[in-house]
This record gives sequence, C-alpha cells and structure tokens, in this order.
Amino acid sequence: MNALLTALADPVRWRLVELLAEKPRPVGILAQLAGARQPQTTKHLQTLERAGVVVSERIGQRRINTVRPAALRELAAELSRIAETAEQAGAPSAIHQLYGATLRTERHAATEAGWADGRSFRFHRRLADRPEAVWRHLTEPALLARWWSPDDLHLCELVFEARPGGRIVQTYRDAEDTDGRDVIVGRAEGTVDEVHPHERIAYRISPLLPDGTPAFTAHVSLTCRPSRAGTDLDVHWRITESTVGSADFVAGIETGFGQSLDKLAAAFTADPHGNVNTAPTTGSTK
Repeated sequence: MNALLTALADPVRWRLVELLAEKPRPVGILAQLAGARQPQTTKHLQTLERAGVVVSERIGQRRINTVRPAALRELAAELSRIAETAEQAGAPSAIHQLYGATLRTERHAATEAGWADGRSFRFHRRLADRPEAVWRHLTEPALLARWWSPDDLHLCELVFEARPGGRIVQTYRDAEDTDGRDVIVGRAEGTVDEVHPHERIAYRISPLLPDGTPAFTAHVSLTCRPSRAGTDLDVHWRITESTVGSADFVAGIETGFGQSLDKLAAAFTADPHGNVNTAPTTGSTK
C-alpha cells in the first residue's frame, strides 16, 4: 500500500493511470498524451508496475500498458475505511469537528468582557455504586486523576484539598504525551467552597490563559443522591468573569466535562463494587 501511495503521489504518474484507465496504451502514445518525454514516461511506468497498479506485455512490435483495477479498488477500500473511522459517531475526529463548530460560534460571541457570564451547563450521570463510594472519586486526588480530564488530555499534576478553602490545581498534557516532552496544554486553579460529605461539594475553578490570567471563573457543584441503581450525580456549572480570550475554553465545557463524567461512570460499570486501587499513577498527582 505504501508503494502504491508513493507511486500515485506524482502528478505525472497519476495522469498516466488516468489515461490507462480509459484503455491500454503503449508508452509512446502515453508520452504524447501526458506531454512528457518517452524515457521519463518509461521510468514512471516502471514505478507504477513495481507498485502493482500497472502491468505491461509485448504484443507484436509494441509493449502495451494496462491498469490493474484491483489495486485501485484495494486503495479505495482502505481510504473508505479510514474515512468511515473518522466519521463514526463519538470518534475523536467527529468530536473535534463538533468542537470546531462550537468554537467558531463562541469566538464570534466573545466580543467583550463578561460575554459568557451567567451561562450554565448541567450534567447528570447515574452511577452504579453507593454515594459513599462515589464521594471518594469526587474528592480523593488519586481517584480524581483517573477520570477528571477529557479524552484527549491527561492530568500530569493535580492538587485537590477537599475542605472549605482548599486549593485546586490541574495541569494537563496531551493524552499521548507519555514522557512529558510535549508542551503543557492547559492549567486551571481554584478553591473549594463547600463540602457536605457524601452529599455535595462545590468549588470555583478558572482555566488560565497563556499569560497566566484567568479565562473565566466556573462555579461548579456536584450533588450525590442515592437511587435504586446506586447514585444519581448532578453537576451544575455557572460561568462568571468571562474574558474575551475565554471562548476556546467555554466551547469545550460541554464535550470535555461530559467525557470526564463518562469515564467516571465507566469506572463503576467496570467495577460496580467500587474496589478501585487508590494508589496514584506515578507523576500524575501532587
């Protein structure tokens, strides 16, 4: 496949394949139709033959070149498979395209300070464990670090002091940056406001702009209610102090935090009894 892609990447060779798709032709005619010299055309045909997309055979005094449709169909099928993967609902590429559309809308709206003040986002998840187990995942850094990030990022630093006035620090890297060589892609700082064990926790958190100033302040509350299935978790975000530069962050709240909560829900689905190893991942928390 790589040899075929390399062969077809050249515009002259691509033109030769188009001409041969119409009908088999000798090298001299191909050179004329492609506007190329015959020696170069011969070399191009040899490259295409090695790639498996063209075959040639001597018929009388001429060597006739023919395209192999099967090779092109194999390439088309592979490209179609890649496109379908990218278009699947919930696939990273599809989610990124959705984020891009939201981002353009938010950037258009962010014309002055306070543009997003009062905006709110609500989330609900039904978790398959008791409120006491869910509470641990909402307040213990080692467990928070397992789910408190969107799919394309991971926490490389986390401070979460689950008491009124406690500090919150989040530092993010790309999810595939396993050795920490790429740039830090995000940082947020905040303060815990309220703590009602096993019931409700509320905090303020601000993602930071590149110059270190807050993009906005998010007032976030998470409320646990016992249910027949385990625990109903309700989350409310409210935006204040939004800056013009906050559009990129606001655009990602619904998708990003929704993905985080999906990971939290999946953790309880995988282990409905909450038997989770609480040892922190090396270097992931502080």
